[in-house]
Amino acid sequence: MFATVRHRTVLTKGSLSATTARLMVFKLVIAASKTWRRLKGTNQLPKIIAGVRFNDGIEVIQMPATHAA
Repeated sequence: MFATVRHRTVLTKGSLSATTARLMVFKLVIAASKTWRRLKGTNQLPKIIAGVRFNDGIEVIQMPATHAA
């Protein structure tokens, strides 16, 4: 997303007022947002917030250390 804005604003550097530049960036972000894709794994967000650890996308289950007598 930021590359889309950066590539277009570098070419017009210095020729825009602050208001016009802000409007152009807004329009570029709106146009870029039409092609964004949804992230996978949104069902995992509650687990991440709860502090569950993941290793390469797989939930790590920690076993309690048991000592044999």
